[in-house]
Amino acid sequence: MDMDHAHTLSLPNGDVVKKPFLIGVAGGTASGKSTVCKKIMTELGQTDMDHTQRQVVTISQDSFYRELTAAEKAKAFQGLYNFDHPDAFDEQLMYDTLEAILKGVKVEIPGYDYKTNSLDYENKLTIYPADVVLFEGILVFYFPKIRDLFHMKLFVDTDSDTRLARRVPRDINERGRDLDAVLTQYMTFVKPAFEEFCSPTKKFADVIIPRGADNTVAIDLIVQHIRDLLNSQSSSRKGSSSNIQINMNVDLQKNNETGDSYRAIRRFSTLCKELTIQSNVFFEKNFNFTKH
Repeated sequence: MDMDHAHTLSLPNGDVVKKPFLIGVAGGTASGKSTVCKKIMTELGQTDMDHTQRQVVTISQDSFYRELTAAEKAKAFQGLYNFDHPDAFDEQLMYDTLEAILKGVKVEIPGYDYKTNSLDYENKLTIYPADVVLFEGILVFYFPKIRDLFHMKLFVDTDSDTRLARRVPRDINERGRDLDAVLTQYMTFVKPAFEEFCSPTKKFADVIIPRGADNTVAIDLIVQHIRDLLNSQSSSRKGSSSNIQINMNVDLQKNNETGDSYRAIRRFSTLCKELTIQSNVFFEKNFNFTKH
């Protein structure tokens, strides 16, 4: 996507509105996607701001589940509906909403009630024009036309045992489900769907974050990269952030644009050195890490 047009949009009357930097955050169930988003917002100083004034906002893909039929709701109640399949989502609504956000339009997004498996239109999230929009979910990179909208794509990579260990207490305590139902759903739908639909989308990621929010180096690099993009007044940006790929704590991959690659490597190498010389005490003191 052309980064020259990533932050402004001209209206027919000549006015200029903000066009956000759109970041997709994918990963398996309970991998730490929402925690990574919260961490990014915290480091960018957005957590305590009124939502109408925030420059950075987070949207969950869960708000775009299809409305279930009566038969599907009955299956969902028994833990027999596959919420991890692409067909469970309203692809067109996701696309239209993100397109509106990229045009600087205020949009309203329903919440999602996990106990009733239904969209919550009484508690809508209003998204005002912002500088950065984080869109997180298990299949945000699965749909090609949606995937192509992102300026940056992150994949939170957490091992399956850890994800299951997080999902069980979460679903029991927060979503009113019993242990047998959680395990049955995981083995029947969640695990197979992850392997078939979610895991293969890792290859589309610009940045892979092992261990999620615990990976302080990777998150700080991402935050710095976002700051650089938002603060830069240069009009010489070319290409998308996909020219920079980070894996396993910033393993930079070679790309075809030698000049851009060289500058990116130097920038990230410098940042990595600056971060790694800091002590663990520094990180613990300055950053509030939340276990997902």
